Amino acid sequence: MSIIQGDAVAWLTTLADASVDLIITDPPYESLEKHRKIGTTTRLKVSKSSSNQWFKVFPNSRFEDLLRQVYRVLKKNSHFYLFCDQETMFVIKPIAEKIGFKFWKPIIWDKVSIGMGYHYRSRYECILFFEKGKRKLNNLGIPDILEFKRVYRGYPAEKPVELMQTLIEQSTCEGELVIDPFFGSGSVLVAAHNIGRAFSGSDISKNAHEHFLSRIAQTRLNETIQPIADISAD
Repeated sequence: MSIIQGDAVAWLTTLADASVDLIITDPPYESLEKHRKIGTTTRLKVSKSSSNQWFKVFPNSRFEDLLRQVYRVLKKNSHFYLFCDQETMFVIKPIAEKIGFKFWKPIIWDKVSIGMGYHYRSRYECILFFEKGKRKLNNLGIPDILEFKRVYRGYPAEKPVELMQTLIEQSTCEGELVIDPFFGSGSVLVAAHNIGRAFSGSDISKNAHEHFLSRIAQTRLNETIQPIADISAD
């Protein structure tokens, strides 16, 4: 299994057509910066009030390139989950549908406890659920609201491993390949490993790689990782 430091789209272009069984990812979308400036999301920057490093934002103008590569590398009859806010959902949905994805619905991640906000404080996040071809979910009894407590004092915007395991279990079988082009804290990769899936991922941030390698340093997962650096965008 490999993790690559570099641009998500550039990495995806190196993958073969129809070679991936599932993609789950959480890009640092443009509107995060807007919310950060007015204090309605975690202040993910180096400052007196926070030691977190703010992400390099992935601009809305690049989503079509990203989604075309996602569609290309996914196998026929597979799923794609993308975490985003309500604003970015309206940007991504029409692009994904134009490319060929079927949009099923936004799954709601209920973080259980209230977060920051201005007009009605935030408690949930959207997970856009797309399909290429037709693939049945493994458990039709799972609801479209998933309750998992947010991760406190972890990597910026870190997602619970248990949440990722639910999505992976729904959309793959043991041994299939799961990738995350913006792996961040590495929750998707850890979740895939925990339930017997192959995995790979990229992230442009050096901090993400350092955090993930530190996270797995004392686990058997560390023995399977091959870090690769410097996959750059054109």
